[in-house]
Amino acid sequence: MNDVYTQYLKATTKIINDIAETQMDKIEAASKRFADAIADGGLVHVYGSGHSRMAVEEVFPRYGSYPGFHPIVELSMTYHNQVVGANGQRQAMFIENVEGLAEQILRNFVFYPKDVFLLFSTSGVGNVVIEMAMGAKQRGMFVVAVVAVENSLKTPVKHSSGKKLIDIADLVIDTCVPLGDAAVRVPDLIYPVSPTSTIGNTLVVNLIKARVAELLTEAGQPPLVLTSPHFIGIDASRAIFEATYNDYRRRTLRNQ
Repeated sequence: MNDVYTQYLKATTKIINDIAETQMDKIEAASKRFADAIADGGLVHVYGSGHSRMAVEEVFPRYGSYPGFHPIVELSMTYHNQVVGANGQRQAMFIENVEGLAEQILRNFVFYPKDVFLLFSTSGVGNVVIEMAMGAKQRGMFVVAVVAVENSLKTPVKHSSGKKLIDIADLVIDTCVPLGDAAVRVPDLIYPVSPTSTIGNTLVVNLIKARVAELLTEAGQPPLVLTSPHFIGIDASRAIFEATYNDYRRRTLRNQ
């Protein structure tokens, strides 16, 4: 096998094993918090900027997911397709560090203390994600952060408070991603390629989704799960989609 394949497979396998060996107690604690909130009619608000948006989209809505999670995505900080020009990367990277913006985002929604907040950030130093955590806690919510802890510890503070996301969150889950995110060294190429943070984020997300679904079902509140028509047929899938979307609308009606 080509060495670059081996490097990436080893790096991602290590992430999976490290999470399994060191983070499961925290994932269990987060899952119980989320299940309790959803069972009580609350919401799990989910936010991530930059490429952490992918983790938010992994939570809901997609096949194998269910209502109770409320994704919050700001396109100004996550729409990377343009690269340059209107909606370009320069603007996105600038905006995600504007202090005060998070409060303007949060003011669009109605939050209850029984809600919880789930935040994704590989570095944990972006000013907007830090202030999302601060704003959530000021509103009485429990905050869970999914962060690449080694990366965060080695990255300089940006926020005027001198704090990072790991200093604010009530519970921190480490994605165990290597320093710098990219994992593959190519001969004669100065810097490594092939990032790994999405692997860590989506693993954590789906471990949580599986456990929360189990806990809700055990509590007599089995969630409505978006399911592919390729497995259950178009009519059944369409019916589940409508029921799931209606349930999501009901849960988030306070924000409409």
